[in-house]
Formats: sequence, C-alpha cells, structure tokens
Amino acid sequence: MAEKKETVTYFSLQKDIEAGKFQPIYLLHGEEPYYIDRLSDLIVDKALSEDERDFNLSVYYGSEANVRDVIASCKEYPAFSQYKVVVLREAQNVSKQSGGRGKDLELFKLYAENPLRSTILVICHKGGAMSAKAFIDTMKKEKTGVVFSSPKVSDFGLQPLITNYCASIGCNIDAKSAALLAESIGNDLSRLFGEIDKLKILVGENRMITPELIERNIGISKDYNSFELQDALSSRNAEKAYRILAYFERNSKEHPVQPVIVSLFNYFTSVLLVHSSKDKSAAHLMQVVGTKSQYRLNKIIDTGRRYSKMACVNIIGYLRECDVKSKGMGSRQDPYDLLNELIFKILHS
Repeated sequence: MAEKKETVTYFSLQKDIEAGKFQPIYLLHGEEPYYIDRLSDLIVDKALSEDERDFNLSVYYGSEANVRDVIASCKEYPAFSQYKVVVLREAQNVSKQSGGRGKDLELFKLYAENPLRSTILVICHKGGAMSAKAFIDTMKKEKTGVVFSSPKVSDFGLQPLITNYCASIGCNIDAKSAALLAESIGNDLSRLFGEIDKLKILVGENRMITPELIERNIGISKDYNSFELQDALSSRNAEKAYRILAYFERNSKEHPVQPVIVSLFNYFTSVLLVHSSKDKSAAHLMQVVGTKSQYRLNKIIDTGRRYSKMACVNIIGYLRECDVKSKGMGSRQDPYDLLNELIFKILHS
C-alpha cells in the first residue's frame, strides 16, 4: 500500500510555526505572494525577539545575493539566541543576476544534506515554482526542510478559503457571508484577510461573521449582490431578481456585467452537475460541486427541483451567449440590456 503524502497547507504550517516547531529549511514558492510573505514574516517573529534580530537575522535579496554567501551565513552559530534566521527574498531573481544560468539555487543541495540545526533558512521564490530539483529532492529525502507551494487562488476556491481562514482565527462564517466577501473583494488576499481580521474584533459572543456585520462595517450590501441574485433566480422570484439587476445597473462600476455572468454560470453548472451525478449522497455531491457547506449544497439541490436538467443545459447556453455578446463580439447591445434579457430567459426556462 502506497504511503499517503501529507499536504503542507498554509494553515497547517502556520500552526506549527506558531507552536515553535521549526524546520531547518523552508522553501516557500508559487504564484500567490501573500502566503509567502506572511509565513516568512511569521517565522522571523516567532523564532527571534526584537532584541535578538540585530545579531541573528540575515536578509538577502535575489537580485544582489550570492548563494555561497547565503550558505556561509547559514553555517554561523547564533549569538545569545536559540536560532539564527537567514531569509533569501525574491529568490526567483537569483538566476537573472547570474546570467540566467539558473544553477545557483542548486548550490543549496549540499547544505540541505546536513544543515545547521540552530539556523532557520527561509527561501522565498515568487511568480512560480522553483526549478532547483536536486536541492528540493535532497531536502525531501533527508527530511531537513519543508516545501510549501503557494498557488494563485481561483474564484471557485475563494469561499472555502474564507471559511478556513475564519476558523484559523477563531471565528465562524456562514456560506452567504463567505460568498458576499468573495464576490465583493475577490482574490486580493491581503485585503480580504485584512477585512476579516477587522470583523473578528467586532463579532459577538457567538463569534459569527454575518451579512449584517459585513454591511455595517465594510460597506458591502447584503441585499444586492450576485449571491442574492442566485437566490432570487433559484426561487424564481422575478421581482427580487429585477430589483437587484436595477441596483447593479445604477452602480455599474461596482457591479460590471461579466462577474455577474461568471457567478451565475458557476452556480447553474453546479446545479447541472448535481442533476447528472448518479451518486446522490451528500458527501459525493459536495465533492462534485466543490463545497464543504451543507447549506450551500441544499440551495443547489433546491434549485435543481425548480430547474430541470434540460433547463440547466439551456441556461448555460444562454450564459455563454450573453458573455460573448457583453464583450462586444457579434453585438452592440448595452451589456445591461443583455443581462436583463438573460434574466428573463433564465426565469422562463
């Protein structure tokens, strides 16, 4: 039986670092810079006090750093501290300053075979995965470090991410509130998590972030958003759907047509997936539609009772057509005229 590989997540790594469970080497790489910056800062904050940093913190930048100098620094013992921390920022620029050879980062391979246990080396590589295969393979083989991949968060993955982040800071959030934040803020994680951190201070004894709390303190309307439009269409509430649409049109800068179409496309695709699934168990359907929320799944199932499988196929076709036309391809209609026409077609499917 193959050994099950543990996935290193931001939250699991954050938990270990906060508990003082350090590794000799951290490779933090990927397209999402937020996690890389937060984890590297957290390692410094937890491993060294302010007074210890003058003698025990060395920071290098890839555009200027010589990898041999970084390794030499790693081999120095800490002064009046348990740890010495060496941070290589912008490691993706190391190969650029060395003429594009891309081999310099492989020099860490020998260090990874036998790193100094009193040193914590943190390598931050943004914009994609680091290609120093021999170094990474050695680190994994010798179990002398941890590799954290930081992919860009998709729109589809935002709501589960918001739920997980709230749980990690001791808050609860319902599906509607998570959708509200995801739609209104998007995948700017620095701003998104910053707003959640503010809301944490304001939650009551139940520790619950609600749409009302979001509306009062962030200025995002809980009644006029794509989530509410989905809800109105799901229940075939034409009056509410057109009221939301009119609000969107009056505030078109904050509510451009394309994200609304994408939101509805994802939703009705989920409804179609539930219709098409032979396994109707809740666990399987949650996996199929990409949600951990029973509430969200129930909404999708309820929508499926009001819209047949064929209706969903037609609606997805209408959404594709509206998306193309709203971008000026084969149509000069006002985007909101197209959206009004789309809503009519969905309600009458």
